Amino acid sequence: MSADGENGTISEAEAALYDRQIRLWGLDAQRRLRASSVLIAGLKGLGAEVAKNVVLSGVKAVTLLDHQQVSEEDFCSQFLVSRGDLGKNRAEASLERTQTLNPNVKVTADTGQVEDKPDEFFAKFNIVCLTCCSQQTLQRVSHVCHGNGVKFYAGDVHGFCGFMFADLGEHDYVEEKPKIIKTDKKEDGKEEGPPAKKAKVDSTETVMIKKTSAFCRWQDSQTVDWTSDASSKALKKTPQMYFIMQILLRFRDAHSRDPSVSHMEEDKQALLRLRDEVLTELKLCTDLVGDEFASHCFAALSPVCAIVGGVLAQEIVKAVSGKDAPHNNFFFFNGIDDSGMVDRIGSAP
Repeated sequence: MSADGENGTISEAEAALYDRQIRLWGLDAQRRLRASSVLIAGLKGLGAEVAKNVVLSGVKAVTLLDHQQVSEEDFCSQFLVSRGDLGKNRAEASLERTQTLNPNVKVTADTGQVEDKPDEFFAKFNIVCLTCCSQQTLQRVSHVCHGNGVKFYAGDVHGFCGFMFADLGEHDYVEEKPKIIKTDKKEDGKEEGPPAKKAKVDSTETVMIKKTSAFCRWQDSQTVDWTSDASSKALKKTPQMYFIMQILLRFRDAHSRDPSVSHMEEDKQALLRLRDEVLTELKLCTDLVGDEFASHCFAALSPVCAIVGGVLAQEIVKAVSGKDAPHNNFFFFNGIDDSGMVDRIGSAP
């Protein structure tokens, strides 16, 4: 027997393999996953975690895109490569172990650069997930995906700091809720109190509620006017990690690399200078981000990659399957105090 749907086909073997998740989110959702193609750019620790989880979920195809070579620093969090892969292309070195995770998923490696890919390249995927990219590349690809109905994700991990961003455009999904049963009368037929007070929740029955969320583009999330009344009020609850993310992206653009352990003291001073520069441009006090952050942004730490990568991959699965409310639009993780926070920053067009 096979379960055929307009969005994908699931064989008997696949139904057995994905039995637990089909029970969790349903056959239709698994069909949608089975028909989806995902691009993952940047195969450092975070990209490896996302690739692992997405491949295990049972999508149709995953493309691993990375033009960089495997470095010593990769071995602290990139589990898809081995010591023998040092100096090899990261996407190609990650291919074998990624494919082994789920032979039913078509996994391919692309050694090109994200910046060199034409707009049409991104439009052919259902999901595009970028890591290790510059601010300019994030803006461009987000714009392309938003205009072509492609769901866009971005994320990075720097030491104890991590984030993910989502732009799903106008996203429709369903939520499963317990059924509300109104009991307006007692068993003897006499009314007892206002009907609203007699509503009960039946935990044995559920109903599916359709909802829609609107997302903004990456660029809109980066150009917030923090001097406006609404934004200045929101500033009190805005995670510090949002501003640290902008500082780290500015560092990447300025140095064409991320903060490195081999240049730790030099890079710490550069991060502090960029902190002052970024916050001044945003017309915010420079003490909004304390000096200590500069000591916590080195290397892609494995536990942080696992947490942020797990959340990012979960959001991709939710977006493709159309089940449950997605994070709109940021998730930030602070490994110093083990805290995570979802926040919506920027306005949808």
